[in-house]
Amino acid sequence: MRLIIASQNKGKLKEISCALATVGIEAVAMDSFGDLVPAIEDGETLEENAIKKAKAVVQQTGLPCLADDSGLMVDALNGRPGVYSARYAGEDASYADNNELLLRELKEFPPEKRQAAFCCVMALCYPDGKCQLFTGKLEGVILEQFQGNDGFGYDPLFAVGGQQRSLAQMSVAEKNEISHRGLALQKLLNHFI
Repeated sequence: MRLIIASQNKGKLKEISCALATVGIEAVAMDSFGDLVPAIEDGETLEENAIKKAKAVVQQTGLPCLADDSGLMVDALNGRPGVYSARYAGEDASYADNNELLLRELKEFPPEKRQAAFCCVMALCYPDGKCQLFTGKLEGVILEQFQGNDGFGYDPLFAVGGQQRSLAQMSVAEKNEISHRGLALQKLLNHFI
């Protein structure tokens, strides 16, 4: 089976492709089609954005599509950046821009007040209009400085509860076992087994 992944994020594509390969599903990058127009992520929730992204690709290709929307929910910031995680510092913000803004906003908060969670919603949509949702959540804390060179997004600042190393210090396989996306992916893989 081939499944289009509605993402242009190379980090997400790598994680999702590796996981789908374990159950014999070929992940096809959205840019393989060249002329697909991605959906505008203007939903109020992760669920809305994931469904919107998947349905946009299904409508253009007639093929099944998997899309996800993920967000970092920081307790001290009342759940921000949340659904705006990828564009927290602005529409064209880089990972570094988003991370720097997060560090500035948490500057006055001690380590015990930096609880956060990564949340992921995956939408698997088919040409007949049916969609299924798979979710995952990873609890942790926001570190006071960057740690690690792997991963993407907020990975260098996010440490899993009780650990002093960030997600950016883990291998893809190790991260997939515990991450919000990894947990949602496991539910998706179970769906195909």
